[in-house]
Amino acid sequence: MNKKLKNLPIGISDFESIINEGYLYIDKTEKIYELISGGKYYFLSRPRRFGKSLLISTLYNIFRGKKELFKGLYIYDSDYEWEEYPVVVLDFNEISNDTPDILKKSIEEYLRNIGKGYGIELENKGKLKEVFKELVVKIGNKIGKDIVFLIDEYDKPIIDHLGKGEEELRIAEENRNLLKSFYGVLKGASVVKKTRFVFITGITKFSKVSIFSELNNLTDLTMDKRYCDILGITEEEIDRDLTPYIERFCEEENINCEELREELRGYYNGYRFSSKDVRVYNPFSLFSAFEKRSIENYWFETGTPTFLINLIEEGNIYIPEYEDYEVSSSQFSVYELDRLSPLPLMFQSGYLTIKDYNAEDDLYVLSYPNKEVRVSFTESILTRLYLGDGESKHKKIRSKLNRGEVEEAIEIIKSVFSEIPYTLMKKKKLDEADFHILFYLIVSSSGVGIKSEILTSKGRIDALIETRERFYIFEFKCNQDANKAIQQIKEKKYYEPYKNRGKEIILIGINFSTEERNIADYKIEVL
Repeated sequence: MNKKLKNLPIGISDFESIINEGYLYIDKTEKIYELISGGKYYFLSRPRRFGKSLLISTLYNIFRGKKELFKGLYIYDSDYEWEEYPVVVLDFNEISNDTPDILKKSIEEYLRNIGKGYGIELENKGKLKEVFKELVVKIGNKIGKDIVFLIDEYDKPIIDHLGKGEEELRIAEENRNLLKSFYGVLKGASVVKKTRFVFITGITKFSKVSIFSELNNLTDLTMDKRYCDILGITEEEIDRDLTPYIERFCEEENINCEELREELRGYYNGYRFSSKDVRVYNPFSLFSAFEKRSIENYWFETGTPTFLINLIEEGNIYIPEYEDYEVSSSQFSVYELDRLSPLPLMFQSGYLTIKDYNAEDDLYVLSYPNKEVRVSFTESILTRLYLGDGESKHKKIRSKLNRGEVEEAIEIIKSVFSEIPYTLMKKKKLDEADFHILFYLIVSSSGVGIKSEILTSKGRIDALIETRERFYIFEFKCNQDANKAIQQIKEKKYYEPYKNRGKEIILIGINFSTEERNIADYKIEVL
């Protein structure tokens, strides 16, 4: 490939810089045009590193009337009038929130700097709500046009303090109360009549923040099927804009392009944000893979949020259920600091996504979006809850199972169990359910796709692993005998649904000993 490709905007969220410095921009302006033409107040929740800040920057440049930046994009040739408006951008990535007092002072300073940009000095001091209102009124009076409000990561002063103990929770609550009063300005009559457009982004939705409880005309786009692909990258966009990057990857690494597409799809695609079956890639991870010519876990470089791990640990949730978890639409809207639920937060944060939707029963099936998330998330839980700072050898399990070396794989799993500190094992007093969870975490975090509690007509399979050439069917026992486990698989014919599929079927019975805190014995049979 001789043609020089545009650089990929990894970590760059300024639209003007992307265009002027020759980076690739995936054209989302048709959806943006629909937004700004059809409504006034919007909220959008998406996971981190999904392009929310770039969307805010793109809106900023549109409302500032910078038409020439959009040459070659959909909106440039549309009937949009390109009128210039005053724009107030509040980026909470740039606002300190260590304490409520620091948050208050940081927001006030931020507002005063916005005022200075318009040649305005603000007279109010101390009362944040009044400072914000004064800024809006004075900008409106000076410019003589309605104002656009763009608020990025509105919930950061809350999220940053979750899962860190009672004192930090108190700070989160006080920050929330401060924000409630602050955002309440947007609904005031003196502000509403000067408002052209409001767009707010965040990770999650805390209903006691006034943008949700009091802005009755706020349209939540989070699960709106019309805008399910306004962020993220679709297969069609890969075909249109990213095929040359795939070809370069294949040429330099000497691999088959169709196989690469399939691997990229398994690692980074799968995010679905509405009842409409449209799935998108994580742009940060996809661009990083193209840049480094390597398929790795990029999204998790900053780690799993502590508060999610704490909620999972406290909630006593059976983690393997995350592979196939049913929720109703009402369960997506419960976000209160005093009763946080892991599942809706995991959806909003991108750790779970919509796998399927049953319109008749209004039920959503949630699961991990892709391999990157499943492997990294389960590894994070395994390390945090069981291994501590220890090093694990479990990454070899995948290659062993792919080659049919099941006995070697089980021996590795046993060695991982032995790495778990005795004091932790004793504290947890592992029972059969704990063993199932641990086994699932060890195998899943190695990169193997494992499903638990598979329902059949005659019972429930404890665990199933499918590789390219084999099905592994597991039955677990605790303080019993591995032979009984194998016998149960045969008696209930758990293997029946997997016969005649052209793959070898291997039955595995495993007995776990609570006294030894490990696998006591196991039996393997090839069907």
